Amino acid sequence: QVQLVESGGGLVQAGGSLRLSCALSGRTVSSAAMGWFRQAPGKEREFVAAISSGGSLRYGDSVKGRFTISRDTAKNTVYLQMYSLKPDDTAVYYCTAGPAFGLWSTERMYDYWGQGTQVTVSS
Repeated sequence: QVQLVESGGGLVQAGGSLRLSCALSGRTVSSAAMGWFRQAPGKEREFVAAISSGGSLRYGDSVKGRFTISRDTAKNTVYLQMYSLKPDDTAVYYCTAGPAFGLWSTERMYDYWGQGTQVTVSS
């Protein structure tokens, strides 16, 4: 059974940094497409970043140059390093896993989702 567990969310001031972690079980991060999405109150879920099984990267326009997605195959964990955080980055962040070689920005392409972790950026 595939499970994803996010951690690392919290409250941070604007301009600060946070690193989210997503521990994957039941599958290896190198055999899956891994992604991060976020959802703010009253808004639709938004694509943040993805890493394919081959290591290719993709970012949403609103986070390019500020966020970095990476993975540690030894720990079977995917990370989202967030810099220069803004109040607009406030959301619940979800980790997701999908079929290998994908680099999708669309929710429906992913099969498994974590429970989410809250990130709040104060002004």
